Amino acid sequence: MLALLRSPRLDDRAARNMAIEAATSALIGLRAVTDQERSSILEPVVGAFARLQSDLLPLVRFGDLDVQFVEPPATGRALPGEVAHAARAIVRSSVLALADRSQARRVRIQWDCDGLNLLISIRDDGAGELSAHDDSIRPIVERVTALDGAIAVSSTPGWGSSVDIRLPLDPPAEPGPLPEFSQLSIRERDVLRLLVSGARNAEIAEELLISVNTVKFHVSNLLRKIGARNRAQLIATSR
Repeated sequence: MLALLRSPRLDDRAARNMAIEAATSALIGLRAVTDQERSSILEPVVGAFARLQSDLLPLVRFGDLDVQFVEPPATGRALPGEVAHAARAIVRSSVLALADRSQARRVRIQWDCDGLNLLISIRDDGAGELSAHDDSIRPIVERVTALDGAIAVSSTPGWGSSVDIRLPLDPPAEPGPLPEFSQLSIRERDVLRLLVSGARNAEIAEELLISVNTVKFHVSNLLRKIGARNRAQLIATSR
């Protein structure tokens, strides 16, 4: 969409019409395949990568960004549907972040598989000022973390930035039952359970229909009652 609207090769009317057409096609496609993608058992890594190339085609056709693809080995382990879907979304967001924030003209995307993880490398030739704390990168970090993966962002001023991501191919182990803390109230147990699942204060507040300040109050009580020094220790103690 951004590539179409910004393309110097198209006038305003043509860019608008093509952007509307692309958005309509994308919405129809999303409605038709999202549920299927997420529930599918396995997706060949080469096929998943080919779909990523198709997703990024507008950047190549209508933009000034030179996107280079390094395909994964055909013998790589097939990806669970949820991992393949998330990986494509993460790469799309990363490429747009690099293009918008670092004034990159060239981006190189590489996928690999070590048998246990999907390894993603995205490098650009931009200003080299990107970090994991940038607003454009933070949502990507959160999504990778939610998948029990790891992400590293490194930059060299004047030379470019790189985003390296590891996504496990096997789902994380389900958390065990919470220990019984007889001194906790029912509401504190609810808050603790959501904390352990990875929810933030705002998400807990929305789930339990309480205010964020009330969530903070319960978290403070949990820290005191369980004897944890911080939120991370509280979650670790309660797993």
